[in-house]
Amino acid sequence: MQPIQNAFEAIGDGPLEVAATLRASHWDTFWSVAVPLAKPGFLTGAILGFAHTVGEFGIVLMIGGNIPDKTRVVSVQIYDHVEALEYTQAHWLSGGMVLFSFLVLMALYTFNPARRSAP
Repeated sequence: MQPIQNAFEAIGDGPLEVAATLRASHWDTFWSVAVPLAKPGFLTGAILGFAHTVGEFGIVLMIGGNIPDKTRVVSVQIYDHVEALEYTQAHWLSGGMVLFSFLVLMALYTFNPARRSAP
């Protein structure tokens, strides 16, 4: 939620005041002005939410369970490897998760238009 909140705060009052001078309703201002200007925040929030969910362990194990070939995720697989004392496989999967996290963050900061246009 923080990237979305920051995106809406970064819009400022100028564009909203311009919409008000053109007699746009509050809903029209929100959907036609605020949401398009905050689109990078929505993109950032979605990507970070996805990356966080991929690494989530407790909720996935509690709600989804650990049904082989149905609810298996990498974090639960790491847990299973450690539980079976298969540390080499657990280390490889953990390293893959670190690499995946790094690549997601690198892509986010490289391709986010809000970051490129900042002074």
